[in-house]
Amino acid sequence: MATIIDGKTLAKKIRENLKIECDELKEKGIKPKLAVIMVGDDPASKVYVRNKSRACDEIGIEYQEYLLNENITQDELLELIKKLNNDETVNGILLQSPIPENLDINEAFKTITYLKDVDGFTPSSVGKLCIGEDTFVSCTPLGVIKMFEEYNIDLNGKDVVILGRSNIVGRPLIQCCLQKNATVTICHSKTNNLKEHTKRADVIISAIGKPKFVTEDMVKDNVVIVDVGINRDENGKLVGDVDFENVEKKASYITPVPGGVGPMTIAMLMHNVIKATKEQYKEKSIL
Repeated sequence: MATIIDGKTLAKKIRENLKIECDELKEKGIKPKLAVIMVGDDPASKVYVRNKSRACDEIGIEYQEYLLNENITQDELLELIKKLNNDETVNGILLQSPIPENLDINEAFKTITYLKDVDGFTPSSVGKLCIGEDTFVSCTPLGVIKMFEEYNIDLNGKDVVILGRSNIVGRPLIQCCLQKNATVTICHSKTNNLKEHTKRADVIISAIGKPKFVTEDMVKDNVVIVDVGINRDENGKLVGDVDFENVEKKASYITPVPGGVGPMTIAMLMHNVIKATKEQYKEKSIL
């Protein structure tokens, strides 16, 4: 039977350590602060934003929310981001996605100054990740890597198959796994003979958003499974991309949904806010 990778417990441990770091910064007169921008009325985004607010409260990070009407113009959105870039009391800027289709999210991400890019989405962050420099890494991929480290899952020389090529998860994960000396294959909707790739994988990371898509016949014995998917099945139950009950029988390690990658994503956002705060004050020669 597989070892369950408990993201909830690991995230709690990380948040406790971040609270200590946050308290130490406050003793030096430094108050970490996250600004979150949400455009429109997306129900899922409201839940994510509320969870981020709670995590900030728990750790001691100041939290500021900007709820914008879906009819806002691109220029108005960029102006707000520039204002927050210039606000020295704000250490991290997060633009909650999705945003309305009439707005250019990539242009908005580009406008966020690198040192406040706690989501790891600016071209500077992505470019530094690609060349192996220290940078802000997108929160979900960073959470996945922290899980591997916590459970001593060595990627050195392993065949890692990533399902999904989004800018938020799949693409940054390629670089994160390469830095651990894995041999990485990325599969997507246009991949032929998908099962051939997954059957030889030592590690499968699924982020495709299809409930119970990865089945027992697609994996080999002792595979490591990381399920990034958050879906609803036909009964409205929260499930991942992986058919957990059946795949677990063959896996050596597996993440559950919920309680796996999800809590780690928010913990890594908090990690990035503290990291950003420290780097900004180092630039001012205060830390």
